[in-house]
Amino acid sequence: MAKRATGRKQATRSDDREDKLYVKSVGKAFRILEGFADSANGLSLSELAEAADLDKSATQRLVHTMVKLGYLERTSLGHRPGRRLLQRSFDYLRGHPLITHSLPILAELRRDAQERIDLSLFDDVAMLYLVRLQSKRDSLYGYLSGRSVPTFCTSGGRAVLSQLPLEQVKDILNRSDLVKVTPKTAIAKEQILARVQEARDAGYAVVVEEMMVGEIACGVAILDDAGKPIGAVHVAGSLAEWSPFDFEKRFAPLAVQAARAISAV
Repeated sequence: MAKRATGRKQATRSDDREDKLYVKSVGKAFRILEGFADSANGLSLSELAEAADLDKSATQRLVHTMVKLGYLERTSLGHRPGRRLLQRSFDYLRGHPLITHSLPILAELRRDAQERIDLSLFDDVAMLYLVRLQSKRDSLYGYLSGRSVPTFCTSGGRAVLSQLPLEQVKDILNRSDLVKVTPKTAIAKEQILARVQEARDAGYAVVVEEMMVGEIACGVAILDDAGKPIGAVHVAGSLAEWSPFDFEKRFAPLAVQAARAISAV
């Protein structure tokens, strides 16, 4: 399991013993849901119990309840997240002020750029995609909101890191699972820190084939009222159509303008 999931679970369970308001059964249910983070397939009771670090009896009772409520589904291939989760995701997305404010700005950026436009939310060692506006290139994961990607190697993540104090950046890198997503992903901390500094100097980050082979992306951090990064705007294109120099020259100013407009909320 990735360091991100493991680190958070250990921290949560340690804190549980000190939190008298914490409802352990609710926490266990969500640990079961989190067990699907590393699998695109159905999971058996045994696999869910292992992923959630629970005994099989407790897992069976929790899974039965979650199936009855619609938050899990039983299939011939095992258990899968239930469609009721989509309703809760919609509740989150429609009520998030960042999304409601940014959508018109992102739509205008998409019309101007004619490339894929993403809005992501900063979530410590990960960036979560909230809005995906597609270009002429199709990609399954390019369509799906809610996808979690590493902060350290994405354009939006590097842009966010460039807005943080150096010690916080180092702490995030220390807790990140620094593995190659593509052959060109930078995983040496010194190299990542150098690229974060480049983003700090430029006001945006450009990533070439570190998340997807053949793709170049430009990311700009979105700031809250206190000047802290809360997310990022991404513009992504194909190296078959753009040189890195021409892509940066064309789209960095557009992404910066959009991120500044969203940050003004």
